[in-house]
Amino acid sequence: MTATACKTAHSLLPHSPGAPVEWVISPGLTPYGDAVAAMEARAEAIRARHAPELVWLVEHPPIYTAGTSAKASDLVDARFPVHKTGRGGQYTYHGPGQRVAYVMLDLNARRPDVRAFVCTLEDWLIGALGALGVDSGTREGRVGVWVSRPDKPNGFDGAPAEDKIAAIGVRVRRWVTFHGISLNVDPDLTHFSGIVPCGIARAHLGVTSLADLGKAAAMAQADEALRQAFAARFGPISASCPSAPTARER
Repeated sequence: MTATACKTAHSLLPHSPGAPVEWVISPGLTPYGDAVAAMEARAEAIRARHAPELVWLVEHPPIYTAGTSAKASDLVDARFPVHKTGRGGQYTYHGPGQRVAYVMLDLNARRPDVRAFVCTLEDWLIGALGALGVDSGTREGRVGVWVSRPDKPNGFDGAPAEDKIAAIGVRVRRWVTFHGISLNVDPDLTHFSGIVPCGIARAHLGVTSLADLGKAAAMAQADEALRQAFAARFGPISASCPSAPTARER
């Protein structure tokens, strides 16, 4: 979809009551390839109505991922493994201290509208960040969630400095979503310098995190903020603690 700022808050509540969305947090570091295989299997199981919808929260070992619009020139320093993936978007970084949430929902049961889905993901992140004391928002022409940085120099054209704190890269197959969002809690921000994040190479636009903004938050606090903001926009979440998905879900 074209990157346009969402003008209003959105929700994608299910049309009718059903099984709540499962909410799974995996401890430790989850290899990226294993996560992609598990997502593929779970998305197919959701489409076949063999499994409920799922939000899966993980951290990855350091890796650069290349979306379907990635340009070779945006890989500046391949210091970490590079994984080509089917999600939308360009290059991004995943690593320890960054919360990745893989969102597997059936849009047929909600609203089959990719733009509305992405806007709702952005609104979800903005709500969670607000609960953590961060004022953030979307920007015209740029997917993801941004914060103003008046403490940093303006651009050459006088444009105010801004940093990206959360990224979005999704895929939708037969109206079932997978891949999702990443929120920078306390990653090593120098790791982003190996790529042009999301294809944006402007001196006044950078990357930040909760820790970089002086908002000390444990990963568990960020997870709880995400959980509460998600429920308000997407509906009930399972109170149980189901296991992480696997590549054998089919």
